[in-house]
Amino acid sequence: MTETTRAARTASLSRATSESSITLALDLDGSGHSSVDSSVPFFDHLLTALSKHSLIDLEVAATGDTHIDVHHTVEDIGITFGTALKQALGDKAGISRYGDALVPLDEALVQAVVDVSGRPYLVHSGEPEGFEYHLIGGHFTGSMVRHVFEAITFHAGITVHVRVLGGRDPHHIAEAEFKAFARALRQAVAPDPRVSGIPSTKGAL
Repeated sequence: MTETTRAARTASLSRATSESSITLALDLDGSGHSSVDSSVPFFDHLLTALSKHSLIDLEVAATGDTHIDVHHTVEDIGITFGTALKQALGDKAGISRYGDALVPLDEALVQAVVDVSGRPYLVHSGEPEGFEYHLIGGHFTGSMVRHVFEAITFHAGITVHVRVLGGRDPHHIAEAEFKAFARALRQAVAPDPRVSGIPSTKGAL
């Protein structure tokens, strides 16, 4: 399958509940361009980094009951991103399937491994004690990092391992997690010219 004949790997979705309203579009074969307004400033920062380092073009516009908590809006964006990712991947023919990245951010160091497996599974470890309670930027609770990865993996149908190997500053740790995931995802979804059909002995992912 050549670059000129490959179908567009894009998705555009809307999701509305009593807690949030989201529109999201992505292009797996983009250049890392993003336009993100999640209504949660630090999450905007993380999603922008995800787009930049995965080379996935990403547009997000969301509103929600952030006056109560950012939880609902952030989770619903993760759900929508995962669903869009699954849709854009299509039958997954010709992709690399696996990706692995080790990313530093000053004192923080994170490894992420992705398998576009068709099986949703998350292994997430190594965040320092108390990280989940820290308010990053005064509004984004550290526990939401894992929660976003849970939402993405479940709805995209992928396997993700994220290991925090070191870190002190919660901002750096969260950002390194998203950058490592982005770099691993970039490898995993990339077309591989040597792969013919579905990259599995089962014939399906």
